[in-house]
Amino acid sequence: MKPRIKRMIADIESEVAFTRHFIGKNKLAPEVMTAMRNTPREEFVPPELQAYAYDNGALPIGQGQTISQPYIVALMTDLLQPHKDDKVLEVGTGSGYQTAVLSQLVTMVYTIEVIKELAEAAAERLQRLHYTNIVARIGNGYHGWPEHAPYDGIIVTAAASHIPQALIEQLKPGGRLVIPIGLPYMRQELMLIEKDDENNTHVKDILGVAFVPLQEEDTEGVGDEATS
Repeated sequence: MKPRIKRMIADIESEVAFTRHFIGKNKLAPEVMTAMRNTPREEFVPPELQAYAYDNGALPIGQGQTISQPYIVALMTDLLQPHKDDKVLEVGTGSGYQTAVLSQLVTMVYTIEVIKELAEAAAERLQRLHYTNIVARIGNGYHGWPEHAPYDGIIVTAAASHIPQALIEQLKPGGRLVIPIGLPYMRQELMLIEKDDENNTHVKDILGVAFVPLQEEDTEGVGDEATS
């Protein structure tokens, strides 16, 4: 393992130990940590920031957006409890890093990005890196992607002011939704929403976080394909 990847993994493990009372666990799933090791993070940040790719912090990726710190990516992935035969929805493709991590753990990832330039760049990047079980689209992920619902899991990489009802509706019974809730520049909370077999939802606060805002519902919904 390269030294900087080893350092990233050690940083994630340290963060897990520090926040264990909040997240309710002492370690993350081994398969999640393996996906983190195997995803070339330097490919998902701008060239001038590649030296910092494995630092445990968020980095700008253009268009006012960021790539989340490795610990938060690992934690959100772990909270989703992905299985190999799962179909998951990601809202907020960004650079495609979280998408790439998820793709190693499930059968299919559907991912939506509202910013056209980011969506197209991420789709090209994921294709170049040979991630083949991903379908990307440009559109407002607030509405989800109903054509492929229901999903075993849904992960949102931007903060919503409240839990979007469309995402709850598109979640399978037994499924999990991981989403940050809160306003920009104010306290946000990473939340886990579980839907039981009777379609009742159970919400749990996990950890204070800071994310860019999710595009709200009054804009255009799902749009063009971002893949060729």
